[in-house]
Order: sequence, then structure tokens, then C-alpha cells
Amino acid sequence: MAEQTTLEIVGPTRLLLSEPVDLAEIPAYDGYIGVLAGHAPMIATLRGGLIRVHQGGAVTKQLYVGRGFVEIAPDRCTVLADEVIPAEELSAETARTRVAEAESAYQAAAETRDADEIERAIMRLAAARAMEEAARR
Repeated sequence: MAEQTTLEIVGPTRLLLSEPVDLAEIPAYDGYIGVLAGHAPMIATLRGGLIRVHQGGAVTKQLYVGRGFVEIAPDRCTVLADEVIPAEELSAETARTRVAEAESAYQAAAETRDADEIERAIMRLAAARAMEEAARR
């Protein structure tokens, strides 16, 4: 049996998942991180997207996460997210509404020309689009 790492996903109010996994794909600010047993320690910022859990060479779970952080150690990966939704529970209607709201927020931010506000709006829009894509699956 291949080595595994423990994946823990913590939402705003509770621990949602804690189990050994072969591989976890985590949506980080700079792109996806593939986490295997023995991964180098690191902390990264999450971006909205899907966590994909792999067991036995197949994706066994997918969970949408919003903003937050991931802490990776050689034997554990802990995700702290402001929002966690199992992919099968995502609503296409909710996702479309979030995309529309995020696009409006981006347009408003662009008018201010405030770089920090624009960056936050871009991240919000990316998270909303990731949710919309996940809801289509």
C-alpha cells in the first residue's frame, strides 16, 4: 500500500473531513498544489476552487472551498476555509448569482482604480467562476 497523508478540512464551525488520502489537489492562490505523503512543509493561501481527493488512482471526493489557508506537513494537510461545500451539493443557480455579483463588484472596483480592491474583486470573481464550473460537473 502506498504511503498516505491525512487530509483535514475545517470549515467555519467544524471539522468536515479527516481521513488518510493518497493525493489531495488543493486550489492555492498561485495554482493547484498536489499534496502527497512526505510533502515539504508550507503554508499557502487558498483561492476558491475544488479540492480533489484521490484514492487508489481515482478521484473519490470533490469539495468546493472558498478563501482560507492550507498548512502542509510531511504527514498532514490541513485546510482552513471560510466555506466548504461538497461538489454534489453545489447549485448552478447559486453559482450564477455569485458570478453576477462578483462581476458587478469587479466593475465597481475597476472604477475606483484601487489596486487592492481590484485584486480582491478578481479573487472573488475567480472563486465564483470556480464554483460555477464545479456546479456544472
